[in-house]
Amino acid sequence: MVVSPGIMANGDSNSLLSLVSFLLFILITATAVTGDSDREVLLSFKSYLQSWNPTERGKYNEWETTEKQGVCQWPGIICTPEGSRIIGINLRDSTISGPLFGNFSALTQLAFLDLSSNTIGGSIPDDLNRCHNLKHLNLSLNIIERELSFSGLSNLEVLDLSVNRIEGDVHSSFPLLCNSLIVANLSTNNFSGRIDDIFNECRYLKYVDLRYNGFSGEIWSDFRRLVKFSVSRNRLSGNISASMFRGNCTLQVLDLSGNGFAGEFPGQVSNCQNLNVLDLWGNNFTGNIPAEIGSISSLRGLYFGKNEFSRDIPETLLNLSNLVFLDLSRNNFGGELQEIFGRFTQVEYLVLYGNSYVGGLYSSNILTLPNLSRLDLSYNNFSGRLPSEISQNLTFLILAYNNFSGDIPREYGNMPRLQALDLSFNRLTGSIPSSFGKLTSLLWLMLANNSLSGEIPREIGNCTSLLWFNVANNQLSGGFHPELTKMGSNPLPTFEVNRRTMDNTISRSGECLVMRRWIPAEFPPFKFVCATFTNKSCRTLWNHVLKGKCIFPVCPAGSIVDPLDISGYLQLSGNKLSGEVPANISQMKKLSMLHLGFNEFEGKLPIEIGLLPLAFLNLTRNKFSGQIPQEIGNLSSLQNLDLSYNNFSGNFPTSLNELSEMSKFNISYNPFISGVIPSSGQLATFGKDSFLGNPLLQLPSFFIQSGNNNSSSGERDNGREEDDDGAAIDMLVFYWSTFSFYVVALMGILVLMYLDCPWCRAWLRLLDAFMASLKSMLS
Repeated sequence: MVVSPGIMANGDSNSLLSLVSFLLFILITATAVTGDSDREVLLSFKSYLQSWNPTERGKYNEWETTEKQGVCQWPGIICTPEGSRIIGINLRDSTISGPLFGNFSALTQLAFLDLSSNTIGGSIPDDLNRCHNLKHLNLSLNIIERELSFSGLSNLEVLDLSVNRIEGDVHSSFPLLCNSLIVANLSTNNFSGRIDDIFNECRYLKYVDLRYNGFSGEIWSDFRRLVKFSVSRNRLSGNISASMFRGNCTLQVLDLSGNGFAGEFPGQVSNCQNLNVLDLWGNNFTGNIPAEIGSISSLRGLYFGKNEFSRDIPETLLNLSNLVFLDLSRNNFGGELQEIFGRFTQVEYLVLYGNSYVGGLYSSNILTLPNLSRLDLSYNNFSGRLPSEISQNLTFLILAYNNFSGDIPREYGNMPRLQALDLSFNRLTGSIPSSFGKLTSLLWLMLANNSLSGEIPREIGNCTSLLWFNVANNQLSGGFHPELTKMGSNPLPTFEVNRRTMDNTISRSGECLVMRRWIPAEFPPFKFVCATFTNKSCRTLWNHVLKGKCIFPVCPAGSIVDPLDISGYLQLSGNKLSGEVPANISQMKKLSMLHLGFNEFEGKLPIEIGLLPLAFLNLTRNKFSGQIPQEIGNLSSLQNLDLSYNNFSGNFPTSLNELSEMSKFNISYNPFISGVIPSSGQLATFGKDSFLGNPLLQLPSFFIQSGNNNSSSGERDNGREEDDDGAAIDMLVFYWSTFSFYVVALMGILVLMYLDCPWCRAWLRLLDAFMASLKSMLS
């Protein structure tokens, strides 16, 4: 076929157009196919997640399987700007459990993957190593375990594996990850091995967090070029040399706390002029605190506690105009409180607990620092009267575990911002000031283990934020005034203030100590949280509690679920309180623990107590009488119930058998209670020790035959340990007083027998049963 030149030219033009069109078609088709491929991977991922999470499901469950909705509109999915490819997946906090999905590499453009705050377990699959475009990987707050092996993620910029269970050495992954890495967070795992050379090739690295692991050996010497470096709570040792701070230093946070570093800390740290936080707490540093630190004007937090520094505080530290937090606790400082502390007018948080100070409270002027918000002088040897002149700006005043004596100054009621007052374990006498009723921001009032007397002021009921009140083991008398039931009714205003103002990065020393002291670990529901107390968790818990976030499991009366809620306690045990418990105790809707044991309360227990979300109720060794309220059976979250050594009477409430959460139970020595204890159900799990001294109660036969002693009826949770001899004497006194009652009753019966009383034989049988029980106990 012959074609003319003109036609050839026109044909070339058409051919070129056809070629371009064909290439565009191929490109569009390829893109569409690739997009469809991404969609299929996501649907496979969805099916995988659903198979491991058949009930509770996250936002991935909303991914559509039809063509009506584009993949880029699916929740948690991030696409390229033109919408052709998937580049990111964010399923943070999506109730995902089970092993990690093993086909992410099929998403060939995946650059962002966040699966944090789930319960993903197992090991990290090799497939993840084939995600070569991945720049951001966050698998934190899961339960991933075994060893780490990343070799193909050379483009990674952000790596967050914190709060998992990953173990082993990290040398197989570093420096292979170092090409582009900026953030490396491996904190709160089980990593081990050395770290002194693993980051040498990481040229762009700025943020390293290795806290709460088992790393050992010496520290990486080139940390000065980072912005943040934290190796807190490892097993590192050796000295911190001056050479580590030579040259340019860009550090803003340096956290070496909780290791075994020793020797003098070098003053060359002053080369780090951008430093905000210097944390050396919990090491073996000795010598003087470097005076050069006073030139770092940006410093806001200095944590030098639990070391062996000299007690001479350099004057240059007074130049730190931005200093907010100063911690010099547990450095074996003795004698008078150093005068220099009274000149830190800029400091808001001053923590000096666990030293051996004996005086200097007045001469140092520490009590009138104008900006002071938190003062912790607990665990020292201060004595004499409590100081009455004190800053009214305080939010936390902690003077516990000293030797203070005399009255509590009424001026302590003039601190409107006060949220915690701890004067426990001193030698205080006198009454609780009624001026405390003005402390409307108060969350904690801790006065236990003193010698306070008088009544609990009715005005305390005005403390509507007061959730945690402990006056155990004093000599308080008087009644449980109805006005007191208003305490803790509305803590929200205090929590809102903390949410607005708390600086989480600064306020972080001594939290573990006060949390253990202020949250009673031996009592439910607080066991739930206290069981998880570690140095790595209590700071988070502290912030949650102060901001009103719900961390305690609370079960409202009649409920079968345990929602997390703010859970208060009332500790009045070990006093001389008397009278009846008011019926309007039902207003204390946040009360989960009520300890009234070892007092002189009397009368009937109000049925309204069954309306509280109680997990713990202890009324032992009082004079309560009348029927045990059936309504206690509504306390479905009750774990610990002690009604022993009272005068309860009437039929035993079988509704208690429905308390399936109960693990400790004691109703011993209430001899006027009658009825039958069920042979099955929760009560049958406790054994005869929970029912001693109740001759009218009919116990299941297997209690006697098997000698089942599963109960913990003799718990001593009021802080007053009793020896076995004392307990035996108490038991004999109890039996003798009860025996005397029956002797009087018997004399009356003998008189009635002359009148041929038809029910006298029943009284005689009752006396015979009691004498048999007494004989058994005395033997």
